[in-house]
Amino acid sequence: MTEPKIVTVGNIAIGGQEPIALITGPCQLESLDHARMMAEKIAEACAPTGTKFIFKASYDKANRSSIKTQRGLGMDAGLTILSKIRDEFGCPILTDVHDAAQCAPAGEVCDVLQIPAFLCRQTDLLLAAGETGRAINVKKGQFLAPWDMANVAEKIASTGNGNIMLCDRGTSFGYNTLVTDFRGLPIMAQTGYPVVFDATHSVQQPGGQGMTSGGQREFAPVLARAACAVGVSALFIETHEDPDNAPSDGPNMIPVDQMAGLIKTLRAFDALQKGL
Repeated sequence: MTEPKIVTVGNIAIGGQEPIALITGPCQLESLDHARMMAEKIAEACAPTGTKFIFKASYDKANRSSIKTQRGLGMDAGLTILSKIRDEFGCPILTDVHDAAQCAPAGEVCDVLQIPAFLCRQTDLLLAAGETGRAINVKKGQFLAPWDMANVAEKIASTGNGNIMLCDRGTSFGYNTLVTDFRGLPIMAQTGYPVVFDATHSVQQPGGQGMTSGGQREFAPVLARAACAVGVSALFIETHEDPDNAPSDGPNMIPVDQMAGLIKTLRAFDALQKGL
């Protein structure tokens, strides 16, 4: 096993025996006021345990199930909002990029660029993201084995950028269903790069509602606890004040008023696993 690497994002050290970091926020950007409200509630939820968080929201959901569903505010408006959230709350920010041309402008604003699972083998996208020098959170494709992520990481690292995190978000299990194989977390950790577990997308039911994806949010805390018990460097948990009326991935997201209690529980599991 390669020596564990530490990825620094803003004031957050991710990896090794560091306490879990949290990547969290609404799936899709809705407005500046909404992003501010969510960032404030997240900061309040994290404060009692001193948990450090990266604010996540997408300016474009380019992989929606249907042409009729909302994609988001677009890159220019979205990056403007994310920049204001970072300045006002002092937290790092993360967003998705979907093609190579988006990487440079997104990298000027965001602390972390995220490669969506469907795009994790797109070489040009991985290289363009790596060349920004920003931290990269690359999601394991639902169609990939965990050991295949070593090749994905190697593509990014070939740019000279070693600020790489590997994220598990479930594996395809028949139609409209995902399953989590927790063996994949230590297998990906053998690369040395910090491993992130995406608890909310792991309970997604892709395309399960016809024109949108379904999900079973009640199981997200269960999988998050299990991931902490196995050992991870960060958790990805999307949240919303009213998930049932969110524009994207509502069935997976955790109500924000439940986040403080969940974070407290997850920090306890993390501390037990790491001997903190």
